[in-house]
Amino acid sequence: MNQATPHVGTFTQLLSSTRRGARLARLLAVTELRSWGASQDLTDRAALVVAELATNAVHHGHVPGRCFRLTLVLGPAAGRLRVEVSDARGDLRPLPRPTDAASDPLSTIGRGLALVTALADHWVCVPYPPSGKTVRAELLDIAP
Repeated sequence: MNQATPHVGTFTQLLSSTRRGARLARLLAVTELRSWGASQDLTDRAALVVAELATNAVHHGHVPGRCFRLTLVLGPAAGRLRVEVSDARGDLRPLPRPTDAASDPLSTIGRGLALVTALADHWVCVPYPPSGKTVRAELLDIAP
């Protein structure tokens, strides 16, 4: 069975730190990954990771007048995707919330990084000079 090899590529876009900017980040990521020939599984997982990280950048990383940056890199291994979302608030670094029995199962907040942890193979937060941060997630393509 012949299967197309995904395009190796890089995509970077500055987006407004608004709900509309977060939505656009997800739509752009899906469009770019499809144009590169990424698998549906990788595209779907990346869409959710981008949505969560972009939403966090808007809600927790917003500085008036500053945008956030979305970067996608599909590596030469053709199946390793790096998603980066950079914002201007380096003083607020994300931490995964502990999952304990006392947490409210009906809560609609605080689940974003748990989703990123479940969908990505690895994620980390690194400084983005001069005063921001980048949350970087790596996703491996598990499609045959």
